[in-house]
Amino acid sequence: MKTLTKTTLAVMLVAFATGALAVDGGNPKKGRHHYKRECKVCHSADGAGGELTPMSKTMSQWDRFFQRDKHKKQPEVFQGIDEQKLLDINQFLFDHAADSDQPATCG
Repeated sequence: MKTLTKTTLAVMLVAFATGALAVDGGNPKKGRHHYKRECKVCHSADGAGGELTPMSKTMSQWDRFFQRDKHKKQPEVFQGIDEQKLLDINQFLFDHAADSDQPATCG
């Protein structure tokens, strides 16, 4: 069995960690549209759910929200949205999160 060099191991760990945070299968352009249509109704400055924009969370926080939380306070909200739309919304929020290369508010 070959032994791994420290450099090889470090590259593998970075690749794994980056992949673990990325959304798989989402379309951010469609996600922006779906977010505006499905989420902004409640998540605007004067909305019932309070203002929530992509910059409200970090990339990993958005992933955890979609992987675990699923809208904890009102889980029925996600019941009317198909899985692909949720992936698209998650991708949009992830790509424009507070710690992303292109943070955005989705104004």
